Amino acid sequence: MKGLNLIGSGVVFHVPSFFSELKELDEKGLPRVYDRILVSDRVHINLDLHLAVDGLEEIELGENKIGTTGRGIGPCYSTKAARSGIRLAEVFKAELFESKLRRLASGFAKRYGDLLRYDVEDEIARFREYRPKLARFVVDAVSFMRSAQEKNMNILVEGANMSGINNTTRVGMGSFKTEDLGEGRPLVDGVVVVGRLDLVVMRYSIAINYYTALNLTKLDVLDSFETIKIAVAYKNPETGEELASYPTDPDILDQAQVVYHEMPGWKRPTTNVKTFDDLPKQAQDYVEFIESFVRVKVKWIGTGPDRESMIEKSVV
Repeated sequence: MKGLNLIGSGVVFHVPSFFSELKELDEKGLPRVYDRILVSDRVHINLDLHLAVDGLEEIELGENKIGTTGRGIGPCYSTKAARSGIRLAEVFKAELFESKLRRLASGFAKRYGDLLRYDVEDEIARFREYRPKLARFVVDAVSFMRSAQEKNMNILVEGANMSGINNTTRVGMGSFKTEDLGEGRPLVDGVVVVGRLDLVVMRYSIAINYYTALNLTKLDVLDSFETIKIAVAYKNPETGEELASYPTDPDILDQAQVVYHEMPGWKRPTTNVKTFDDLPKQAQDYVEFIESFVRVKVKWIGTGPDRESMIEKSVV
């Protein structure tokens, strides 16, 4: 088997999307799709109830709305934290599952009244169909991972929504200090707003996570820029003093001004370049400035949308 995938315990799991995506991959010809993925029995179920509630919470927040994807993720994590959510293992105890789901739906109905457009019996009926189909994918993830480690298997961990919630490609509301708001060329990719590299956020993330190497993506996006601006500090707009670190207070963050370091662009295509030495000198300088500033080496450099468009750089 080429690779085995595990959806870990910390995520929230939307069952209809799971089956829909597996079907799509199977139709595209990916081999043995249904044999190469497992799901932790500890994941919390992202119900259609959570999706229905998500939009209502945004309306309730008004101008202070979060700007979520509307997929129920926030409400699902809320019920997880409140210990009222439903784990995948509980789906297979039909009576328990149905009683917990009805209790959740009743609670949200009391809060939102007629605004809540949701039929709990419909969702219960759908899970009666999902239950036998899900069984083959469910594992005790703790035991599974312990076994994989004991066998010295290669393990690649993928995560999302880490520190800063990926501040240089932002979906939703919230402070995005390096977003381009019209100065020069707008950096927009579909509905995702893209901004300049923020080394303040990166250094904060490194302090928390203690990375040993970095993956620098989208280098080729900068190919046409005359000048490249990199955020290196935030400062108090009233005093002009630089902030000591990434601020916790969202009001301070919103008001802070960004200090940029400017570097000359390379004005040459880097798409599909495969070695660091083949990059333009200005692009090499850009990478080395990042390394020097955050004190962590860049090991991988993305030079295009294809999987093969990647430089693996020595970090010795």
